[in-house]
Amino acid sequence: MALRERISADTKEAMKAKDSARLSTLRLISAAIKDREIAARGDGGDEAGLTDADLTAILSKMVKQRQESAKAYEEGGRLELAEREQAEIAVIQSYLPRQLDEAETQAAIDAVVADLGASSIRDMGRVMAELRNRHAGQMDFGAVGPMIKDRLMT
Repeated sequence: MALRERISADTKEAMKAKDSARLSTLRLISAAIKDREIAARGDGGDEAGLTDADLTAILSKMVKQRQESAKAYEEGGRLELAEREQAEIAVIQSYLPRQLDEAETQAAIDAVVADLGASSIRDMGRVMAELRNRHAGQMDFGAVGPMIKDRLMT
């Protein structure tokens, strides 16, 4: 089942189960998808719609936004709001591919470096682009950057 259909089916299921927290998060996801589709149409994008990769990018962005908000709420002493953000993160992450652990991430970096023949820090952009192509939504690319840099420096 495609990601979009899964989200739609889960929205209906949350309505039936009267799970208001999950339902509100699923509606936020649907709204973000609609916004992206409208923006794509305005930019002259294709009419076929968004791919699962596009949806994964949207969901990853939503997770990152909520992580930043949760951190700000915690620093401001608003723990109930931080908990709500964490609950939304859990729902959104259930639609993302499984995140690679540190060992798997390092192995993926080593494989891409070997495949591209990357040997210096100047190759970092190419390595990062290839990792994004191969492992979209499976890595925190903010944390991967320093790992690539360390790998290419040695």
